[in-house]
Amino acid sequence: MPTPRVLIVIPALNEARHIDGVLSFASAFAARADGLVVVVDGGSHDETCDIVRRRATDDPRIRLIDNPGRLQSAGVNLAVTQFGDGAEWLLRLDAHSDYPEDYGDVLLAEAERHDADSVVVAMHAEGQGMLQQVIAEAQNSRLGNGGSAHRLAGGGAWVDHGHHALMRLQAFRAVGGYDDQFSHNEDAELDHRLKGAGYRIWLTGLTGLTYFPRSHLGPLIRQYYNFGRGRARNLRKNKTRPAARQAVVAMLAPAAALVVLTPISTIFALPLILWLMACLAGGVMIAVQTGRPRGLFAGLAAGTMHMAWSAGFWRQWLAPKPTRGAA
Repeated sequence: MPTPRVLIVIPALNEARHIDGVLSFASAFAARADGLVVVVDGGSHDETCDIVRRRATDDPRIRLIDNPGRLQSAGVNLAVTQFGDGAEWLLRLDAHSDYPEDYGDVLLAEAERHDADSVVVAMHAEGQGMLQQVIAEAQNSRLGNGGSAHRLAGGGAWVDHGHHALMRLQAFRAVGGYDDQFSHNEDAELDHRLKGAGYRIWLTGLTGLTYFPRSHLGPLIRQYYNFGRGRARNLRKNKTRPAARQAVVAMLAPAAALVVLTPISTIFALPLILWLMACLAGGVMIAVQTGRPRGLFAGLAAGTMHMAWSAGFWRQWLAPKPTRGAA
């Protein structure tokens, strides 16, 4: 194929449930926008790769490559290295999501209208089973997302960070791409370098994506634990301070851990009790705001997300700094 204008990269790992739908969207957009679709697989052991190969047989715009680094950050970098020469734009898609038909077209128009180097989007969580719906309610609420701009639908604005969607490949390469040692928070870390280099990030209010959250508590806890580790690693690498909302959440795990001192004095149980009360109160607010009774449980889901994030943050923050040249 001739050099594409838009390189569309989809990191994937065991996404047989969603990958076909994402490819249908990506393939249609690629045909309109002179694009190439590259699925970067991190070692799937379900039918993800078989589905992609079948689609690639019928569509010359689809490619499948192996990502030996396994991490999404490494996968996107690899796709850019192999297929990015000459392309103007990088569109990153999540396999665990759903996109409106005009998603890519709106992003390109927004980038050109605002002369933006990166266009980021808001994301809205949706669930299918009861627990996944509760988790989605938590992630869509201010209690769960802390008021993050890319979690809230609204008008367009210049921002420091957002959910990655479209980016000028020249800007991506100029700052060195993703740090492929980051398993989580690699997008915020890249945005920090983009802003530092003078590039501009536009959060569009004209389109967004639907995200399918974890459907069980174990994977959800691991995900937010790793989010916390990623944020701490980001702060240490770039020598920056956490935002106020992040600092508050970071104190949850240390405060709750005081409960082990309850045999000395019952006052040490107070932080954990207050956390539980806040979760219950938050659930009531979410249920009232959404009009859905399951919102009552969303407060506990949000509190669990925050507690896992806090634990991961301190696990990474207190870890010894890696020696120079270590992975």
